[in-house]
Amino acid sequence: MLARFGPGATTLRPFIHKLRGVRITGKVFIGDDVYLDNEYPESIEIQDGAVICLRSTVIAHTSGPGKVVIGKNSFIGASSLIAVVGGNTLTIGEGAVIAAASVVNASVQAHTLMGGPRAKPIGTVTVPFTVGTPYHKFLSGIRPLDKK
Repeated sequence: MLARFGPGATTLRPFIHKLRGVRITGKVFIGDDVYLDNEYPESIEIQDGAVICLRSTVIAHTSGPGKVVIGKNSFIGASSLIAVVGGNTLTIGEGAVIAAASVVNASVQAHTLMGGPRAKPIGTVTVPFTVGTPYHKFLSGIRPLDKK
């Protein structure tokens, strides 16, 4: 409970999740009420600069353990669900951005903007959306995908 509701999105929460077995490298941001798999916390890897926003859920097992890798400088918007089927690896690529309230059950390429209830690519990210990135700067770096 302390890992979900305690203070310290860049300090206490990541530290407690590490104690639980989540593999965290570098400085990450874990928002309030983020659920990181209780059954297989060791199956989750969060890399430097990653941001996981308020009330998001990461499930590393469906019919057995899988693996979830949240890449460097990636961003997972509020209330998103990341879930992997057992035996598989789901990777959120470096610099990828998952829009709020998205459901992701397949890997996301690096520097891709994904969104929707069945998340699909909607743009390319040229400016990573990290803790230190102003929103307007991030928005100016989005390149819509060609509709063909």
